Amino acid sequence: MSLKSIAFAAAASAGLLLSLPAAAQFAKPEDAIKYRQGALFVMGQHFSRLGAMANGRVPFDAKAAQQNADVVASLASLPWAGFGPGTDKGAPHKAKAGVWTEQAKFQEHADKLVAESAKLAAAAKTGNLDNLKAAFGPAANSCKACHDAYRDR
Repeated sequence: MSLKSIAFAAAASAGLLLSLPAAAQFAKPEDAIKYRQGALFVMGQHFSRLGAMANGRVPFDAKAAQQNADVVASLASLPWAGFGPGTDKGAPHKAKAGVWTEQAKFQEHADKLVAESAKLAAAAKTGNLDNLKAAFGPAANSCKACHDAYRDR
């Protein structure tokens, strides 16, 4: 295992551990909103890079695909702590009220994204474009389903 891989794994593990009590770390709802927006933005940037490869808009680069998929999988569990009580008000956001009124359904979407992101990362590790394409579709659909249900455009 390379030093870079060890450093990435340590950072990802720290991020995951820190996200568990994240809701208690926010001084005010606006901080939580910024947190979730930041995590979703970074995840979206890396996901878009994978989509460009999966859809043939840019050449497939196995190493870049693996790196981007690892980032997506690492971040997939982070944003949800930023949807705690009181975060439906405050800083501008695009979340619909259903996030807070349908918490179990919203959590199902979050769990689906985490699971599909892990599958995407595993597919990217194979270095095979067809495997990436096969995993990208379900991951993208999990994003779309949640956005359709819980995000204002």
